[in-house]
This record gives sequence, C-alpha cells and structure tokens, in this order.
Amino acid sequence: MTAVDRIRDPWGARTPYGPGEAWPTRVDMYLAEGVNEDDVEAWVQSATILHSNGDGLDIAVREGRIVGVRGRAVDRVNHGRLGPKDLFGWQANHSPDRLTTPLIRRDGALVETDWDTAMNAVAGRTKELLQERGPSSIGFYTTGQLFLEEYYTLALIGHGGIGTNHMDGNTRLCTATAAAALKESFACDGQPGSYTDIDHADVIALYGHNMAETQSVLWTRVLDRLAGPNPPAIVCVDPRETPVARAATVHLAPRPGTNVMLMNGLLHEIVHHGWVDRDYIDAHTVGFAELEKQLEDYPAEKVAQVCDVPLADLQAAARLLGTAERLLSTVLQGFYQSHQATAAAVQVNNVHLIRGMLGKPGCGVLQMNGQPTAQNTRECGADGDLPAFRNWANDEHIAELGRVWNIDPMRIPHYTAPTHLMQMMRYVEDGSIRFLYVNGTNPAVSLPELGRIREILTQERLFLVVQDIFLSETAQLADVVLPAATWGEKTGTFTNVDRTVHLSEKAVDPPGQARADLDIFIDYARRLGLQDKDGQPLVKWSTPEEAFEGWKQCTAGRPCDYTGLSYDKLRGGSGIQWPCNDEHPDGTERLYEDGKFWSAPDYCESYGRDMVTGAPLEPTEYKAMNPLGKAVIKAGEYLPPHEVVSEEFPYLLTTGRTLYHFHTRTKTGRAPQLQNAAPEVWVEMSASDAQRHGWGEGDLLRITTPRGRVEARLRISGIRPGVLFLPFHYGYWDTPGGHEPGGAEGRAANELTVTDWDPASKQPLFKTGAARAERLLAGDGTPSAAPTTTASRPVGAGIPDTEGGPAATVTETVVDTSGGAS
Repeated sequence: MTAVDRIRDPWGARTPYGPGEAWPTRVDMYLAEGVNEDDVEAWVQSATILHSNGDGLDIAVREGRIVGVRGRAVDRVNHGRLGPKDLFGWQANHSPDRLTTPLIRRDGALVETDWDTAMNAVAGRTKELLQERGPSSIGFYTTGQLFLEEYYTLALIGHGGIGTNHMDGNTRLCTATAAAALKESFACDGQPGSYTDIDHADVIALYGHNMAETQSVLWTRVLDRLAGPNPPAIVCVDPRETPVARAATVHLAPRPGTNVMLMNGLLHEIVHHGWVDRDYIDAHTVGFAELEKQLEDYPAEKVAQVCDVPLADLQAAARLLGTAERLLSTVLQGFYQSHQATAAAVQVNNVHLIRGMLGKPGCGVLQMNGQPTAQNTRECGADGDLPAFRNWANDEHIAELGRVWNIDPMRIPHYTAPTHLMQMMRYVEDGSIRFLYVNGTNPAVSLPELGRIREILTQERLFLVVQDIFLSETAQLADVVLPAATWGEKTGTFTNVDRTVHLSEKAVDPPGQARADLDIFIDYARRLGLQDKDGQPLVKWSTPEEAFEGWKQCTAGRPCDYTGLSYDKLRGGSGIQWPCNDEHPDGTERLYEDGKFWSAPDYCESYGRDMVTGAPLEPTEYKAMNPLGKAVIKAGEYLPPHEVVSEEFPYLLTTGRTLYHFHTRTKTGRAPQLQNAAPEVWVEMSASDAQRHGWGEGDLLRITTPRGRVEARLRISGIRPGVLFLPFHYGYWDTPGGHEPGGAEGRAANELTVTDWDPASKQPLFKTGAARAERLLAGDGTPSAAPTTTASRPVGAGIPDTEGGPAATVTETVVDTSGGAS
C-alpha cells in the first residue's frame, strides 16, 4: 500500500503489463479526514458519475453520510482504480448549499414552497398548454447523468404520454456526433469496441481525444501498456500538447476546422499503399468505390499544407494506421465539437472498415461519450430518438413501441426527425415552445452564445422548470425549481462507453425534501393523468427495479438487448456489457465479430443522413444502397469552416475541459481538492504568439469574438501557434455557491462561441471560431491558476507544480494474482 497525492499525480503508480496479458489490479481508496477504514459502517456498490468511463466503486458510509470511496477490484472497467474526480467529487453531495426544498417564483423572486404546490404548478401549466397549443408547445431538456430508469420514464412520458417531439439531452453537446457517426457507418448506435482492446492493440489512435483528462482511468490503462513490454504506438490528433500528445509516437496538431481534410489525407495514404483488406471490404461493406474516388483529391502534400502539419508526420501516422496488426481508435470532442464533426468521425470508422479492423481483440472503435450516462440517454430515447434504437422512420418500429407501451402508435411523434436542442432553443425564442422542463443540466453556462441563451430563458412567456441539486445559473431563472437526489442517494443502473451496465445502489438519504428524479417524473405523469389505451396508468412502475424490468421488455430483440440482466445479476461483481440475453448470457465484449451488422433495412436504427445538408435518407434510398445490411463506407468532402480568421479576429478559438472539473463545476467546484487544482478560468497561447506580443505568463487578457468577451489570465502552453484555448467550466460565479451573478461576460467561454452546429449530428461547434486577444494588465510575476499537470502545462520554468497536499492523499494497493497485496 502506498500513499499518493492524486492531484499532483492524477494517474497514480504504474503497474506495467504486456500485450494479451491481464491488466493488474490496483485498488484506490480515499476517505474523509479523520475516517479510518475500520470506521466505515457499510460499503455500497456503485460506479463513477463524473465522466464517461464507468469505473466501478464502493461508497463508504458512516452515520448516514458518505465518507469516501474505494475502487472495485473485480470490475472489468477499472480493476480497482479511480481518477481524481471519482476520488474527491462525492464531497459535493454534502455541500451546505444543496437544494432541499421546492422553489416557486412569486413577484419576481424564487421562494420556498411545498411539493404539492410546485408539482401542481408544473402539471397545471403543462395541461393548459396541451389544451391551448398542443404537444409541440412542450419541450424537455435532460442530462447525461441520470439513471437508465429515469431516462426511460421521461421518454415514455414525453413521447408516449404528452406526444411531443421536442426532447433532447445535454448529450447533444458531447456525444451526439458519436451516435451520428455510428449510425452513418453501422446504421445503429452501439460502440463496436471494448476497453479491453487496449490490452491487445499494437497501435492506439486518439482523434481529438484528450483521454488523459477526460477518461483518466482509461489513460492509466494505456500508460501501463506503455510501461510494459512491447508497448503500442500512439497516434494523437490534437492542436494542444496534451499528456496524450507528449506520450505519442506521432502527434499531429492540425489547424482547427480541418479534421476532414486530415482524415482524407490519412485514408488516401492507406489506400494508395494498398494497406486495405479487400476481402473484408467486398464481403462486409458498401461504398468503397465512392470513397476511393473521393480520396483522389486529397494527396498527402495538399493535406499537409491545408492542415499545416509536417508532411513526414502525416505519412508516419498513416503508416502506423495502415500497417497495424491490431488497431484501436478513440474519438472525442476535438472532432465532435468541430467543423464537419460527423464527416470527420465517420472517416475514423472508415479506417477500420477498409482495414477489416473490427470485432477482434485490439481491433475496435470507441466513439467516446463525454458523460457517465450519455449512452443511456440515447438508448432510452431521452435525446429524442426512440427507445431501444428503434427507427422513427420505420412504421413497424413505431407500431412495435406502441405495443410495448400499450398505446395507439399514432400518439408517438414520428412525422419528422426528433427535435434537437439547438432547434428547440429557436422554438423557445420564437414562442412556439412555451414550457421547457430542464433537469440535471445548466444551459445558462454550457450552451453557445450565452447572451442569446439568457434572453431566451428569461422570456416572460416561457414557463421554465429546473430539476437539479443546486441553485445553478439556470435554476435562478426558473419559474419552478425541484430539488433532486443525486448519485449515492438513489438506486439505478447506468451504461458506459463500451456498453458496460453498472448498478448503483442507494447509500444515504437525500437532504431535506429532495427526491429521486424517477419519483418526480412518476409524480408528474400521475398528476397529468397519463394513461394507456386500457385506461391504466401509462407509467406502470413505482420503483427503480420495476422500471428496469419495464426497460428490459422494451429492449427484447433490439441491438441493446438487456433481457439477460437483472439487479441481482449486477450485484456483487463486475458490470456487464450489453447485449446480454439468452444468446449472450454473460454479455458481449465486442460487436460485429462475424462481420454481421445491425444495418438491415427492416431492423436498423437509422437510414443515415447527408453529412453536408443533414437531410435524412429516405427508406427507399437506404434499401437501394444497402439491401443486404452491410457496413456503410461513407466518403466525406472537406468544406472550409464557416468562421475564419481575419485582420480583426486573427486567432482560432477552441474550448474544452480540464482533468479536475466536470462540465460547469456544479459538483467538482464544491470538492476542495478539485477546485483548488483549477480555481479560475485561464486562456492558453503558444510561446511564439506570446513572444510576438511581448506578453508573459499571468498577464490579464481580454478575448473577444463577434459574440462577446472573456477576461482570463494567460498560460503560455504547448498549444499550436495561432490558436487560443479557454476551459468552458467557469460560469457566472467565482466559486460555486459564492456571490450572486454579476459581470457574467467576464468568465464563461461560451459567451464567445458561435450558434452553429453540425448538419448531421446537430452538435454545436464549440471549437471553431475566430477571436482576438488584447492585454489589459501586465502580470506581477504570479502565474495563471491553470494546472501544470495537464494539457495546460506551462512551457516556461519556475512555475509551481499543481499539488493537493495531505488533503489529496489516496492509498493505492496493488493486488497480485494470488490475492495478496503490496
């Protein structure tokens, strides 16, 4: 057992291993000050909630309070390891500013009220609008952090009860392109790969994916492979010098907005050199001839010039991708939130399809999620899609769902594609949506062009309901605020990126009158009087386990088949990957092992979209293109970004995350170790740009775009020249729970981002915009507060290391194969 400062060393000690070997077990544990392991009265099974990795953990309980966490050694995802957000983020549960009582707006102010009054107001306004304006006046905007049972209940209420098409999740901001890219290539959602592919791969490619900070335990797995014998080569595509880039064999830092150009250049090299599996292409795919023709226009020399990357590096990366025996690729926000998001992510799938690199150990694609339960939002239909990956354009799928729900299928909206969030906001703006129910998310900080968003959310004619655990910036604007329970205070299941389903048990009671989201949704449905066609309640469950059993019925025979799972089966051991059914009673490690896909026209979730216009393909078009249900190789033409640099705005602006915070810091900002590690906003600039301006570390800069401005201290980092980076976590408040909003323009990166989105996935483009920088105040020698352990590591010397000290000390216990510990 060793003690480690896990703020200073986010990934902990190395446990090296080689290809094909089992990843060693290392159990990480953190307990509150003054609590010893012997003091813990109960360890309650759960998994992590502050990223998408899905690390299994146990919650330590003493005297009715959470007092720490410990990694689950038996879990297939993390083998006992936890990341900094896992280890320290739970402290937000006990923050003194938790919402504990419903609030309602009276005379312009939010005042405390009782549950009956609050819920009658919510249900009453819903009924009024349904009578006056119909279902399309009602909108729902949910999160990526609830449980499966809650999403499914919400989808049932919205789609099957109210009948609105206006439902989306904040997964639109982080994972919509993942789903869209999988639908384009495989006609269905669901990650082909598994985390265990890291154990076998000889090349790992990360596209716009700073795994070291977004999925820190998964990066720990990669680091342990790199430290062992026969390590994999790493290809990194990122404009910043992230920890991934520093570990990479080849680091490509393309000009933001050129990802499709880059991918076409890599594919051109692979095809040109004959590094393709013709037998696999002929047997299992359609569309290769079109791709081959498209790639003629993307020779490496042209691509290197447009992307501004060294030609030799581009060719070296292509050689690694093209000659790998076992290739694993991961994709995240650097592609998803950038120009031509879906087209770029689809080209990563194409690399695997033309090389036949699917369904075998070490050969997989992980179109990553950004949130812990984003996969459930998509599976359950709470992002607007239909539950269990049913196709809204397939009438038989609608009829089938009607039978599951025992309703007339015509009640289920399927006249057009589901409404995405950005379009919903336009509908609120023009007054057609008059009721917006927001739960577990903070759009007043997380959406682009925040000045516009504030105007939309404060319209007099909008009835805004916010269900959350804190009085967030969005909750302050609401007409009704509903206090929710959170992780550790309720029971449910959730599914991570590689389809692993975990059970999270209730460990403690929620504070005050706070209620589980599931209970609030059921109450809402009953106050609305929603019924099936036999006059019985539409929502037929009252407990999480009953809801899970209802969900299993909905998934039977669909790709995300849960029928072989149960709460009992998930208790005590590891999470289990879907599909899990009679055919696969222990779950399914990889999809598409036999070259068979879920893409048959009568079965698939989606017929795809035009990646330039976003127009859905008609069923007849899809059937003509892919009658036998193969994988689809879809070419992507590069188009220049919509907003480019100019004399007035000479920098490209990109935004993103840091290891120590999650989204708008609603939870992580209330964990002292995490907040102290990254306490305030900063802006990153390259050393050459800073030198040209004569600026230094810690100078106060103003960053301006056509939409707004932000003030931040300068961190001179390894970012590529001509690019600025702002973390998006920081909202109105200096610290969560601090003073009232004021000077909101000064901190939030999304004051600057553009209202634009990818045509296919509808994901906002947070990483493509033009900006200018000016110095407001020269620094006094004090560096910016940006962490030194991450992609924001300074290039200059003499800047103190980011440390957590004794308060961040975690015990790590390496367990040997015989069950001993060291």
